[in-house]
Amino acid sequence: MPRAFSSEVGTGSRQENASKQKSKNPPRILCIGIPVRDLIFRIEELPERGFKVSASHFDQIGGGNALNASIGIVRLGGRASICGPMGDAAETSSRYIFDKLAEEGIDTRHLVHMPGLVTPISNIMIDPSGERTAVTFRDPELWKVSLPDADILLDDCSAILTESRCAEFCTDLCAEARRRGIPVVVDVDRTMSLREGLLTASSHLVFSSDALRSTAGIADDGEALKKIARLTPSFLAGTQGPQGTLWLDENQNLQRTPAFPVHTVDTLGAGDVFHGAFTLAITENQELRQALRFASAAAALKCTRFGGAYAAPERIEVEQLLAQGQTVDSAPPPP
Repeated sequence: MPRAFSSEVGTGSRQENASKQKSKNPPRILCIGIPVRDLIFRIEELPERGFKVSASHFDQIGGGNALNASIGIVRLGGRASICGPMGDAAETSSRYIFDKLAEEGIDTRHLVHMPGLVTPISNIMIDPSGERTAVTFRDPELWKVSLPDADILLDDCSAILTESRCAEFCTDLCAEARRRGIPVVVDVDRTMSLREGLLTASSHLVFSSDALRSTAGIADDGEALKKIARLTPSFLAGTQGPQGTLWLDENQNLQRTPAFPVHTVDTLGAGDVFHGAFTLAITENQELRQALRFASAAAALKCTRFGGAYAAPERIEVEQLLAQGQTVDSAPPPP
């Protein structure tokens, strides 16, 4: 299948219009997902079954892929709108998340309250290495949400960023965005059906390593990318943590973008910041390798601080890290 992906926002007159718009306002990215209220505990080690441990620190923040990514986008100089289902408007978690989003300057007009339902909540434990363990409750009824009309959501929209778990209620919107020449970036962090509509209703698919392997049914990341490439014209990449990002170029050759060496204290939200930064870079017409380095730098800096995506870096910090040009040395990609 011929490769049709591009780092450009659109084609023809749409590119000209986008260029003119960019000179007036930063790009606006529509982040589609389900916000979560995160209860965070710092612990020395995970308890064994039936045991109790004491936490050294507690905090609560808004979370979820879309919410985290939107924070990262705004911190990096973009504009972010968030769209997706939430619990009842009178619910405590719902009000808490709206207040937090307002503090970050994120547009919440397109969030949909679902009467009688509960906004998702996560219990997150972070150990001294910065790794997190989470238990999350999401009401299955949330997936029955009906999003606002496409003309409303796509007005002044430079790109869509969504997650694969939201395919049930956002695929049609993503397909319409592609018809209008709007990039659609999908964060794939769980097994995806090879018949999933988002495979072709997207312009960029960025997998976690585990999700990539389980989706393709292949243990090697590079071969998994090549298998999926036969099913979609979208740009394909797989994130590999400290090993960087493996991706396919326009000739279906494997490329690797290395990671940045940092002292990690908290990985919560790092992947979401990566996806938000990458999507913003795409709207800015950054070349793909440059966009991946930009995203990697943003995620690396986030990992050096506690606070989930609320520890996402500002643009100047990312640019300073990129200027240093230091990345983790890694083996070349497989042939």
